[in-house]
Amino acid sequence: MEDILGLLRIHIKRGCNLAIRDVSTSDPYVVVKMDKQKLKTRVIKKDINPEWNEDLTLSVTDPTTPLQLTVFDHDTFTMDDKMGDAEVDIAPYIEALKMNLDELPSGTIVTRIQPCRQNCLAEESCVVYEDGKLVQNIVLRLRHVECGEVEIQLEWINLPGAKGL
Repeated sequence: MEDILGLLRIHIKRGCNLAIRDVSTSDPYVVVKMDKQKLKTRVIKKDINPEWNEDLTLSVTDPTTPLQLTVFDHDTFTMDDKMGDAEVDIAPYIEALKMNLDELPSGTIVTRIQPCRQNCLAEESCVVYEDGKLVQNIVLRLRHVECGEVEIQLEWINLPGAKGL
């Protein structure tokens, strides 16, 4: 507990145009990893544009550790097929959290992160002050696959007794 800075809630919103791994569709789910932690969403049957709308929460001990996201196709009798992966640098979000932003109007964009060769962003990602908290909306282009994107949102949760930022 003494090493934990806080919690990172990853809202897995949806997948878009995911790769087909079965005959004409896929049964996708998402695995999120950070350090030694690993969580996964439920499987959405026969859908290459799934809506998960699931929250996964990880404890953060090192803000420089990237968030790793992998999409798989669930198979009953064989190994699950990989449908691509992405990595998220949470450092810009953590830096925005360190600013004192309590008096901002809701909807204020605090920082913008542009897509580049070093990240998996499909489009500009913004850290926004909404309803008294900072969130980052992200659209990730999956790597090592022919197509597919995943939309997520990051939200920080302060943990009583944690070291904090």
